[in-house]
Amino acid sequence: MFPSLFQRIDGKCDALVQLTQELVRIPTINPPGDYYRPCAEVIGRRLQARGFDVIYDRAHDTPGDSDRYPRENVVARWEGRRPGPCLHFNGHIDVVDVGPGWTTDPFGGEVKDGKVYGRGTCDMKGGIAAAIIAVEALLEEVPDLPGAIEISGTADEESGGYGGVAHLARKGFFSKPRVDHVVIPEPLNVDRVCLGHRGVWWAEIETKGRPAHGSMPFLGDCAVRHMTAFLSRVEAELFPALAGRQSAMPVVPPGARQSTLNFNALHGGLPEDFEGLPAPIVPDSCRVTIDRRFLLEERIEDVKGEVQAILDDLRKTRAGFDYEMRDIMEVLPLMTDKSAPVVRSVAGAIQEVLGRQPDFVVSPGTYDQKHIARIGHLHDCIAYGPGILDLAHQRDEYVGIDDMVQSAKVMGLAAHQLLTGQVS
Repeated sequence: MFPSLFQRIDGKCDALVQLTQELVRIPTINPPGDYYRPCAEVIGRRLQARGFDVIYDRAHDTPGDSDRYPRENVVARWEGRRPGPCLHFNGHIDVVDVGPGWTTDPFGGEVKDGKVYGRGTCDMKGGIAAAIIAVEALLEEVPDLPGAIEISGTADEESGGYGGVAHLARKGFFSKPRVDHVVIPEPLNVDRVCLGHRGVWWAEIETKGRPAHGSMPFLGDCAVRHMTAFLSRVEAELFPALAGRQSAMPVVPPGARQSTLNFNALHGGLPEDFEGLPAPIVPDSCRVTIDRRFLLEERIEDVKGEVQAILDDLRKTRAGFDYEMRDIMEVLPLMTDKSAPVVRSVAGAIQEVLGRQPDFVVSPGTYDQKHIARIGHLHDCIAYGPGILDLAHQRDEYVGIDDMVQSAKVMGLAAHQLLTGQVS
């Protein structure tokens, strides 16, 4: 146990709430990527005042980056006087759009009933604040720690992370020998260690047709009808097959322990923003975006191949059917081994702080661990942080203050163990 550290973190509860509010009140909505620099500077200024070296790094030429919406990241590093490993806490500063139906100000940071409300409180500015407070308390308690501690606030996780962690990973920020262990304070519940995530394949499929006047559709070839033929085959054949595939990965919630496919968007014919009466056209193009989540037990080649097989069969058997398929993104599933040092340290800290064994889980969706593993080739990485996973992206999003305090204790204790080599 480390009662003095825990008492110090308890004493910083008000500061933890205030820091969460300060971060949440900056509306870093992505897309388009608003206010990244001001939010990064809140983190940078605070840590620089506490002895960290601070770097701001814009991810030029990454998706969405522009002078109006620059993809800004901040990395702060504290170096001990003695050599040792480096522990990095990484959190994304972007949040999704608000949407309708809120009963609180989504960027007000209102405190009510032991919770801080607002967009990004749960996912994941409360987690960033908890990590910062944990590190501040630890360095006050043990100023002569060996090794190094880094804290980063990064862009664009909600849209793939290419302007954030992927960019920094390509520059060596998430590789040895610079960094040894990474904790991402995503909202996976305060008593869970998240080992990784399912895989994802995003693709756009376009069916082709031939235009004509809507009063004479027999002179054309409707691309929307071709698309409905594809969707019908997926509904009848692929969805039942996916439902029968179950994973040994401890994915939460349990419904995500199977393979899934979602149709993200469907567009054909008239543009979405047309005004007035519709034009009488036979559409020559129809596009669907698919979001396929897959398991460690599946190969990416097979995941793509079963969709391709339906399309190719339709091309052979349906008159006039033609298509193009374009990959948007693919990420392989991953799961950190339970024996990894960062897993053992955080799991042990949860046991000490909360007095119960942690659950080991896998996220249904990907997060920035994917870039740390595939680009940085660093596999001692987990997600652990405050917040209830099911509240992410919901209206009236909140994070519990007690959960933030408890998770800060877990992160502080785990950091001490990792840096001093006391991991059991």
